[in-house]
Amino acid sequence: MNGGIRFFRTIQVKLIIIYVLLILIAMQLIGVYFISTMKTSLTSTFTNNMNEQANLLSEIAAQTLSNQPEKPDSSDDQTREEYLAVLVSNLFSINEAEIQVMDASGKVLATSSQSHQSYIGKKNTSLAVSRALQGIRDNEEEIIDEDGLRKKVIAKPVVYSDKIVGAVYLVASMKDLYRTVDRINRIFMSGMLFALGLTGVLGILLATTITNPIKALTRQAAGVAEGRFDQQVPVLGDDEIGRLSEVFNNMTMRLRDALSANEEEKEKLASILANMSDGVVAADERGYVIISNRRAQEMLRRENCEGVRLNELFGLEESQLKALPNGSDQPQVIYHMQAEGEEEDELLRVTLTPIHRREHGISGTIAVLQDITEQERLEQSRREFVANVSHELRTPLTTIKSYAEALDEGAMEERELGQRFVGVIRNETERMIRLVTDLLHLSRLDSNQAPLRRQQTNVPEMLEEVADRFSFQMRKKAIRANVRVEDGIKTVWLDRDQIDQVLDNLVSNAIKYTLDGGRIEISARKQETSAIAISVKDTGIGIPKRDLGRIFDRFYRVDKARSRSMGGTGLGLSIAREIVKAHGGSISLDSELNEGTTVTVVLPLMSGGETA
Repeated sequence: MNGGIRFFRTIQVKLIIIYVLLILIAMQLIGVYFISTMKTSLTSTFTNNMNEQANLLSEIAAQTLSNQPEKPDSSDDQTREEYLAVLVSNLFSINEAEIQVMDASGKVLATSSQSHQSYIGKKNTSLAVSRALQGIRDNEEEIIDEDGLRKKVIAKPVVYSDKIVGAVYLVASMKDLYRTVDRINRIFMSGMLFALGLTGVLGILLATTITNPIKALTRQAAGVAEGRFDQQVPVLGDDEIGRLSEVFNNMTMRLRDALSANEEEKEKLASILANMSDGVVAADERGYVIISNRRAQEMLRRENCEGVRLNELFGLEESQLKALPNGSDQPQVIYHMQAEGEEEDELLRVTLTPIHRREHGISGTIAVLQDITEQERLEQSRREFVANVSHELRTPLTTIKSYAEALDEGAMEERELGQRFVGVIRNETERMIRLVTDLLHLSRLDSNQAPLRRQQTNVPEMLEEVADRFSFQMRKKAIRANVRVEDGIKTVWLDRDQIDQVLDNLVSNAIKYTLDGGRIEISARKQETSAIAISVKDTGIGIPKRDLGRIFDRFYRVDKARSRSMGGTGLGLSIAREIVKAHGGSISLDSELNEGTTVTVVLPLMSGGETA
């Protein structure tokens, strides 16, 4: 049922119905007018013919009925009745018509109908005859006889010398006239049916030429809605539908280009978001996250941030989120997160920015996350470095100032006391010189102003010399030293002076923090990665776990009082790390509290420097 209703609602059916109805109405109007006019014309002609016959007969019969007949032939002895009978039966015979001639009293004198010869001598009492005998000339009427035939009746008075001497009565069948009208009706109906059929066929063809392009446009529009832009609507002409097809094809191409550009921009944005070092989170106007990049998920320790409210994600109060769109500033919140298995917190800076859309006001919020843990750590290290340098310089300067004031106040007069004060001043000065020298060395290493002077160096010899340089100090503490070099290691390419400085620092630290009677082992071995590892292992007091992560920081001391009392600046391991890094190697430290410490320096083997 619905399919039938939908079919009749199509443009094609509507166009066909409109065309057929237009032709039908036009044909009906034309047919009604034509048939009516034709019928009127035939009837008028038929009536005029009968009137002419009646008028002619009345004029001829006037003399006969006036009792002064003009004999057509002197030899002819016909009577008046016989003359009239011949006249009506031969001269004025009309097909299937009856003609009667009556005298002034209405008595029938002659009739053309052989079946009505009995009417002769009788009166015709019809109304038309009565009116004609009264002198009325226009006596016409249509009658239907007992056989159902329609007939035309005309009665004319016969006037002679302004005297009515009789009447002429004509009765003619209109069967042929109406038969002609019916035939014309049939011909017209046949033509109308043929015209309607032809109109229907032409309407179907015409509607098809209109609806087929529309159907093609509909299919193409559905394809465009589904994302298919590679098809084109055929342009079948230069009419309105053809121009519509051209415009639609142009629109499809422009839409394809626009969507392609949009997809490209979307991919660029997605690539930018995915590869940003900062985290990005976008939320809607209700505060629920709708987009987040991979970096944000890593920072927030979440696999998926979508659907989470911003206040839950960052620990913000609801009032802060509500106040954000109405404020003129862009608040920044430092977000703390404890990393699993780590003692140090991660610090994230979250910058919230409202999203403004034209005519829609604020439609959401963009949150940019920045990991400032390393930045804060470096800032803290800088502050500590400045504080440590200030402290390291202030302590000896204070001591020097105090002893110099004491000398100035009279301590120079006591020779022994003055010499001791001068010795303290000399020691503190040397300590400041060492500190400044180490800082300058670190500065040159940081700015790459201390180029390496590589040379072939005999590793066993270098390690033995290191042990010899500290033999006196180790004997004072009864520390046994052992140098062990793996077979196959002889010479390597390195900066001998700087590596000596590294090894001196490591051995010096080992002696400082190894108790009397302990043991120090200096060893060298090859590694599979074309490198050698030089280790300094002691049996000293070790380093607590909490200090291992910062042991290479500048001015960092595990035992600050003891290190300072032994003349340490807290920069030795920092310098050692920078020297090793300059060689392309690495340095690591492994320690157990009260068991000992092992420091390992890994140096890459340069070309030609593996063996001598």
